[in-house]
Amino acid sequence: MDKAAWKAQADAYKALAADPVPAGVGNLAEFRADCQYSHSAADDPIVFPGLPGASHMHSFIGNNATKADTTAADLTKYTATTCKPTQDHSAYWVPTLYDNATGKPVETTGFRVYYRSLMNSSTGQMPMPNGLRMIAGDAKKQQPTPRGAQGQFYCAFYGPGDLDGVARSTNGNWPICGGTATLHFILQFPDCWDGEHLDSPNHKDHVAFGSGNACPASHPVKIPAITFDIQYGVKGTPEGYYLSSDKEGKSASSMHGDAFVMWDQPTMNQRTRNCIAQRRTCDDFGYQK
Repeated sequence: MDKAAWKAQADAYKALAADPVPAGVGNLAEFRADCQYSHSAADDPIVFPGLPGASHMHSFIGNNATKADTTAADLTKYTATTCKPTQDHSAYWVPTLYDNATGKPVETTGFRVYYRSLMNSSTGQMPMPNGLRMIAGDAKKQQPTPRGAQGQFYCAFYGPGDLDGVARSTNGNWPICGGTATLHFILQFPDCWDGEHLDSPNHKDHVAFGSGNACPASHPVKIPAITFDIQYGVKGTPEGYYLSSDKEGKSASSMHGDAFVMWDQPTMNQRTRNCIAQRRTCDDFGYQK
């Protein structure tokens, strides 16, 4: 990583004053970007950089220019995005979901990216470093996801409802949603960084989860925790679905996500100061809840 660039960002953040808090703002320490599907390709600029077609199919969200050879400099240069705010130039991607009955892709209809605190204290909070690359989940995991399993798709309701679905697919691995519910998936990324590396060989070891309102000594920098809240505008079917990363075509256990972080730096710093350090709820554009 460019240590001088990180020091400059960190120094600017430490010198930054928080904006006044408007009345009525919530106390969840987070800000967010609301994004839409951009494009699909069998590319992965984190796992297979510079090797077009080397990956399983991915659905890309955010930066429209993302492809196999995308670099941090590219995300800074080519900033057209499907996200709001447009100051988020990051690239996000997940394996493409397919309908088992038709073989056709089912693309995301909503993709909210939270940047939040997973701890009860924001002491020592720092902004996200530009160029950070990381993966959540396990593309190689091939296990059933029956009702009640961890790491399954769930039914999201506006109000009370059965998260596991009113029924299941024939193989039991996919919920069938009732009422107004549609399929969703949540992916949680870590909230601590080693402060030295923007990536690691397995794309996970340079970040870690904190514990007891603190980061481990090996990963001392407290960063915003990215959470993907992914919506698919379908309700589920008896035939179910499969992921491009699922060799058996049966379950959701291989669901994973990639984040290649690139924000307008003053915006990242101010959002972190206003929303996470002050423990206030911010929408796509700032303080409004």
